[in-house]
Amino acid sequence: MNEDKYLPYGVLFMRLALAFTLLAAIADKAGYWGEPGSPTIIWGDWHVYISYMHSLLPFTSKSTTEILATMATVLEGALALMLLFGIKVRWAALGTGIYSLLLALGTLVFIGVKAPFNYSLFVVCAAGFLLACCPIYRFTAHGIKKRSTYHPY
Repeated sequence: MNEDKYLPYGVLFMRLALAFTLLAAIADKAGYWGEPGSPTIIWGDWHVYISYMHSLLPFTSKSTTEILATMATVLEGALALMLLFGIKVRWAALGTGIYSLLLALGTLVFIGVKAPFNYSLFVVCAAGFLLACCPIYRFTAHGIKKRSTYHPY
């Protein structure tokens, strides 16, 4: 029996799960999920997110924090779109892993030990690194165009 038979479907699911996780974070920052302070909302507002980022980066000024928060959100959006549409999946997965690891470590140091586990940051980080190591990306722009399986290395 071929052990790799179902691997492309697992890789596709992990790719989409990571993409929608990043997009959900962006939607939360924009306030699409609900008002700040609601039970299931982390930020709910851009200004609340800036305050949160400032707690992660207490050594920066408020204006620098806003620039870094904007850059982080743009990075999240770019990584999410790359994962969603299967563009440079390995690099997007690696970027997602590194970004979420840095966010998890910042949360761990400046907010507390429990926070990165509540936000599942280490799970997102591990999923990103695992996806970057997967040898089969069948459902990508390259794989569909060539009607074959893309092996990135």
